Amino acid sequence: MEYIYAAMILHTTEKDINEENVKKIIEAAGIEADDARIKALIAALEDVDIEEAMETTAMAAAPAAAAAPAATESAAEEVEEEEEDEEEAEEEAAAGLGALFG
Repeated sequence: MEYIYAAMILHTTEKDINEENVKKIIEAAGIEADDARIKALIAALEDVDIEEAMETTAMAAAPAAAAAPAATESAAEEVEEEEEDEEEAEEEAAAGLGALFG
C-alpha cells in the first residue's frame, strides 16, 4: 500500500511517477524499497488516469461513510429498545411477586 501512497504523493505534487522518485519516497519513510514492487507499480500505472482513479475511489467511499452514522443511530435505538423491554419485564416480575405476598 505504501507504494501506491508514494505514487499518489508524486501525482499530487506534480512530480514524475518513476522508479527513482517512488524509491526515494519509500526510503524516506524508513522502509526498505523493493525494486520489483516498484517496477510492478510503475508498469501497472502506465495506462491509468490517477486523477480519475482517485475520484472514483472517493465516490465509492462516500456512501459507506454516509451510512456509518445511520448504522450507529440504528444500533443505539436497538439498545434503548432492549433496555426498555428489560425494564418492563422486571416491572412485570415485581408485580407478580407482589401478588404472591399481597
